[in-house]
Amino acid sequence: MAFVTPEGSFEPTVMFFGLKNSPATFHIMINKIFWDLINTREVMSFMDNIIVETEEEEEYDEVIEEVVRRLV
Repeated sequence: MAFVTPEGSFEPTVMFFGLKNSPATFHIMINKIFWDLINTREVMSFMDNIIVETEEEEEYDEVIEEVVRRLV
């Protein structure tokens, strides 16, 4: 579904929320939501991917629960 703006015709290819530059806006939002977990290197984000990496399986379960809690 293409649309026309004063700058020309555009067709969104990834995550269209009616915003300009929506993929970057979405990524910034995800980084803000998970900022403290990203700083501890338990969580990494890239666009719409969230990667969880821990040393212990029990810790992994706790981090996954926290990630899901924040997304809900």
